Amino acid sequence: MKIRQANFALRIVQRHTGTAAIIYRRTLNQKHQERLTRIAAISPLAFTAGRTLLLDAVRAAEGPTATLDTGAFHRLDDDWGPRVACYARVVAGLRNPDRLSRVAMNLRHADSSEASWWLGLMTQHNGNRAIRALRILLEAVK
Repeated sequence: MKIRQANFALRIVQRHTGTAAIIYRRTLNQKHQERLTRIAAISPLAFTAGRTLLLDAVRAAEGPTATLDTGAFHRLDDDWGPRVACYARVVAGLRNPDRLSRVAMNLRHADSSEASWWLGLMTQHNGNRAIRALRILLEAVK
């Protein structure tokens, strides 16, 4: 599967504070063309805490020898894409490394259809309540 066929993509970027990532989802624009649109960014702290989640997601689509290289887009399959997208939305703004690791661990073992459902709720116009609810369920906050 090529990046043009993937519904989700992950791009690893180097920032002055460390390695970070951006998660994208394929959607239709106003001209009905398929484009990768940005869902959320993963901070350097969240990237470090969720490195195993991100690596498992990339390896599921690209093979067991895939690495998290900066620059190019990494395709994600339909099972791991929603999990990584949920991770990115849930950990946005959080700074507790232990809780970030716990969120990543919980999402690694989550059902992909449930992650897709939560992602749908979080990306709606009023998705802040869904983000808060999932943060509580994934033990990101008390």
